[in-house]
Amino acid sequence: MHFKTSDLCDHHATQHHLQIAEPLFKIFGGKTSFTGRIATLKTFEDNVLLKRALEEDGSGRVLVVDGGGSHRCALLDRSLAELACQRNWEGLVIYGCIRHSVELVHLPIGIRALHAHPLHSHQRGGGDRDILISFASVNFRSDHYIYVDEDGMVVAERELV
Repeated sequence: MHFKTSDLCDHHATQHHLQIAEPLFKIFGGKTSFTGRIATLKTFEDNVLLKRALEEDGSGRVLVVDGGGSHRCALLDRSLAELACQRNWEGLVIYGCIRHSVELVHLPIGIRALHAHPLHSHQRGGGDRDILISFASVNFRSDHYIYVDEDGMVVAERELV
């Protein structure tokens, strides 16, 4: 699906109450643009629930993870990103860190995160799924739509393209 977030803003901003994320995120995956229905996850320095979510079929979906903006460890690594590819996720938005950044760029998935960090996360199993999460001046809700490209990230209540 071809789109540009700048065009979406030009054509839909006044009609569809678009939310536009603050430009906090770096590009890590091999796909620079991606879109899909949002699935949300909230966790802090713990990627057990993230792995469970990525084990599900992600066709047509983007997993948006509120990691509390932590810069103390990575929530996503190469093996979890490979799992996401195998399970057909369109992309991942991580409000936190990733690791194995050089290898992630070769995977056919869109990934946005704050930074790279070498330390892996904890394995406690805490967190929540499919709840309202907020960061980067956006309220992310499961089943809304997200559009991500080199210019930014736009969220809408319904599909725009």
